[in-house]
Amino acid sequence: MIGSHTTGGENPPNRSGDPADFSLAVESLQAATVRSDIEVSPIRPPQRLAPYSYALGAEVAVPETDDIPTDSSGSAFGRLIVLYDPEGHEAWNGTIRLVAYIQVDMEADLATDPMLPEVAWSWLTDALGVPEGENSSSAHESTGQAPVLTALGGTVTSTTSVRYGDIAGPPRAHQLELRASWTALEVSLNPHLEAFCDVLATAAGLPPTGITALKPTD
Repeated sequence: MIGSHTTGGENPPNRSGDPADFSLAVESLQAATVRSDIEVSPIRPPQRLAPYSYALGAEVAVPETDDIPTDSSGSAFGRLIVLYDPEGHEAWNGTIRLVAYIQVDMEADLATDPMLPEVAWSWLTDALGVPEGENSSSAHESTGQAPVLTALGGTVTSTTSVRYGDIAGPPRAHQLELRASWTALEVSLNPHLEAFCDVLATAAGLPPTGITALKPTD
């Protein structure tokens, strides 16, 4: 795929005591195809949410500029956490739970749009291939693989912060936060990571893969 790469960085943990399904799930993340302008790398996972866990951090690379910002726009990052309980979890309806978090700086006109939460949630459901009003997956356009899942749920929050006094940063900061979790019904998690990165790219306003955004002329 043009403008994309396979996730690299540090190798996933290879502990002999890990269950086979958890090890396969973590290893499958390395096969995900991710845009070259999104950096993905392992981060420290939470320790008390499940018997086994693994986490990845994702960040959109922001071009350097000498312009002084007057509004918050351009910063976008997220985390995708893999939780595994070999005994299963009643609330999960399975053994593998994925927890996603995305935070994106927004322009003021987008942040104040009353439809933003619904639109942001649709970015996730579309990427996962979840039909509206359902919680299972049926398609994944980027690779042809289906991130098979169930029990999808989450929240979307839009916030505005105003800075006063001697503090660095734009006077007003508008942020969108998306928190979601779902249960993977197969150990192949690369389609889930690809969908997660698709949402991050959409929220950050990145152009479609293979298309270069033109800079405005002075």
